[in-house]
Amino acid sequence: MSTALRIAHGSFGRVALLDMDRSLVRHAHPQCHVLLKVEGADTQFMVGDRAYPLTDTNAVLVDAWTPHAYVHDPARPRTLILALYVEPHWLKEFRSGWAASGAPGFFEQPSGEVSPRIRQLTLRLAAELVEHPDCTHAHEQALSELMIAVIERFTPWRRFPASIRGMSAKSCDWRIRRITEAMRAREGSCASVDQFAKSAGLSRAQFFRLFESSLGISPKIYLNVVRMERVLDAVMHQDMPFGEISERFGFPEPAHFTRFFRDHAGVSPREFRNVSRLAS
Repeated sequence: MSTALRIAHGSFGRVALLDMDRSLVRHAHPQCHVLLKVEGADTQFMVGDRAYPLTDTNAVLVDAWTPHAYVHDPARPRTLILALYVEPHWLKEFRSGWAASGAPGFFEQPSGEVSPRIRQLTLRLAAELVEHPDCTHAHEQALSELMIAVIERFTPWRRFPASIRGMSAKSCDWRIRRITEAMRAREGSCASVDQFAKSAGLSRAQFFRLFESSLGISPKIYLNVVRMERVLDAVMHQDMPFGEISERFGFPEPAHFTRFFRDHAGVSPREFRNVSRLAS
């Protein structure tokens, strides 16, 4: 069973040290997502439709809203992974153009060779998380150095515009824009994809094609991203019992909520809450 050793969170987003021996479903995040191996067996992630290795010398780099999945080989030992979920508004404080981290196309490739400095900073941040779980300032400082090194190595950062006004957003059909607003407005049980397609005045097939061509992600995964971000916020920042969280976010049974959470985060909501609050 996968284990969360440490989870730190703040204005920077989240940093998780995960001891993984369980696959994760295809999912996405609204933040840029960097995966770095700390120790254990080499492993791999699916980004889009391709597998990319995660090793001592190779990182996996996932743009915001890009579907990906963890593929664990049960014949291999566990892998200790440093997973970064970094907020665009935090990166923008370093360089305004780095707000582009909240959109597809931030990383040039989904995988890249780790420099000795990135490897050193990875191990340093992992050690900080274990040795000083309640020192959020130290975590943020170590993360900032690591992310600057990652961005300088793996993104065309010099070509990002100095002002976010110069960024060109991907064209999004007005019907899809209206539906995503409706998806984000719902807190409890989400309407089905068929209901959203009907609201858009499209057939199910047309809705899927237009949604994916507009956003690069399926409507089902988009719904799960929105739902998971709200669930994470409730688990980390609220004292609500898990049964109430399950009911609030429209899961028919607490067991369904636990399975959904584990399939997306790798660990149970109870473990996630307990570990993340070590850094509060």
